[in-house]
Amino acid sequence: MKLLNINILKAIFLYSLLVILGSCKKKETYDTISAFKNLEKYYKSELGITSSVLDKMNETNSIKEKQKLFVEARKHFKIIEPLLSFTDSDSYSFLNQPNILKIEEEDFTDIKIKNPAGFQVIEETLFDEKVNEHELAKQVKITSTRLKFLHKNQTFQFLQKHHILWIVRDEINRIALTGITGFDSPALENSLVESQAAYQSILKILGFFKNDFTNKTIYSDWEKEINMSVDFLSKSNFKDFDRYHFIKNHTQKALGIWNLTVTDWKIQFPFKQPINYEIADLFSKETFNINYFTNQKGNPLEADKVALGKQLFQDVALSKNRDISCASCHKEALYFTDGIALSPKTTRNSPTLFYAAFQKGFFHDNRTESLESQIVDVVNNPNEFHLSLNDIETRIKENTTYQKAFLKAYNKKGDNILARAAIASYIMSLSPFNSKFDLNMQGKEKSLTQSEINGFNLFTGKAKCATCHFAPLFNGLVPTSFKESEIELIGVPKTKDSIHPEIDDDLGRYNVYKTNERKFFFKTPTVRNVEKTSPYMHNGVFNTLEEVISFYNKGGAAGLGIQLERQTLSSEPLNLSKTEEKELVDFLKTLTDIY
Repeated sequence: MKLLNINILKAIFLYSLLVILGSCKKKETYDTISAFKNLEKYYKSELGITSSVLDKMNETNSIKEKQKLFVEARKHFKIIEPLLSFTDSDSYSFLNQPNILKIEEEDFTDIKIKNPAGFQVIEETLFDEKVNEHELAKQVKITSTRLKFLHKNQTFQFLQKHHILWIVRDEINRIALTGITGFDSPALENSLVESQAAYQSILKILGFFKNDFTNKTIYSDWEKEINMSVDFLSKSNFKDFDRYHFIKNHTQKALGIWNLTVTDWKIQFPFKQPINYEIADLFSKETFNINYFTNQKGNPLEADKVALGKQLFQDVALSKNRDISCASCHKEALYFTDGIALSPKTTRNSPTLFYAAFQKGFFHDNRTESLESQIVDVVNNPNEFHLSLNDIETRIKENTTYQKAFLKAYNKKGDNILARAAIASYIMSLSPFNSKFDLNMQGKEKSLTQSEINGFNLFTGKAKCATCHFAPLFNGLVPTSFKESEIELIGVPKTKDSIHPEIDDDLGRYNVYKTNERKFFFKTPTVRNVEKTSPYMHNGVFNTLEEVISFYNKGGAAGLGIQLERQTLSSEPLNLSKTEEKELVDFLKTLTDIY
């Protein structure tokens, strides 16, 4: 009987324990569900406010009142930006696209040309000297209608906790790499105010998940850092803002807290993103996930693969007449350029291969989508290697030294596919991130002069360079999704003749698909190592950085008197002083790698 009572007591205890544990589990699940529901409610509320304020713009006849309402609508749009850009990236891109034609070229039979719409179109129309009120009303209605559609149809049912961390990190990076540069506030330059709203939204989002922090100090760190960032943003105007210290002391600090949050929440991400998870530094060799930029399996940067790729890169035996190699036009001593205006093989300037891996388009006209496919183009080109891939494979197989190297690097016999992979691996290795600027951003040096810091702040501010040459790569790869390498029409002249200027004859992207709207468009290259890679532009027309900056300062082709309907570079002069031009050059020289 005594034994029976003991067993009954044990059973009661175990049942009670299970009830308690079950209650805890239900409470945790309930709290999490409530957080997501509250997040969706907050988001829908801001969507509604944004569309409502836009509708009021079409209800008033006062331009000043319309402008005031627009600023208010943009603020609420920036509040929803972190969530919208992640949950519906297409709608975000539509609502925040630049005021230029959107052209999608898949092949000769599938070319789509779309007129722009959304907030940037409204901004440039509304703040123009002469407002086209009919077009303005139309754009306001289109934008408001899209927001109402989202309000009615979007749901956050699919979101999980790791998505929240992706949302937060993307927005931190977006503010630093595009938000504070004027990228999406081209006329008003209201970027700092809008970035404050975005930061406050990050804190609001984290607040819904406050109970998920085991270490409450980390949440307090978030509050402190975000409030400090907002305060820093509030104390300056667009042209004078110190972007260098903001990114170094606030953006990268927030990324460090983000990593602590990942550990605290015990998050296991299902896959990698373009930027590696562990980093708290946007300017290091470890920042980017190289596998995002290639279809190769495994680690493409293994030493044996890179070494083999370098051999192939320098081998003239892979060209028809055995007289040129990749290194003929991309000389290591010249930072992988050839130092002349026009390559005799391609009739365009040979671009540097430093950081070439971090792109989604290759060649000056963006005609291929990967390093490996770029190599195919070079091999097949009658003016370059003038061979077939089968010819390349035959020559590799005839070389016993190569076969041993392929077996060592890939555990397979060499063929044209592995040859392309190896050359691509070598090019991928050419991303050292060890320039003076990088080392200062990494905290390894404190060697930047005030003039160099001023130059960076101009580059990412008044001079608007960073609205096309996005940090940290300083090329046209658009943050934060890094899915597209932009092409632009800036109107490069044929010569330096400023009395009778003419547009260069090279039609650029037009030659790929014969799309008229793409005449004179060229890919935005990196300006890393630009000190060592003259002459400049696709035709090598400018010999010095001073000449390049003078061209931009005037407003590109328009500033020279060349009228091009679709120039994407602002035709307005930058009004840079001689001191500011020098500071820009000083900064650009800090991007020279030690190689």
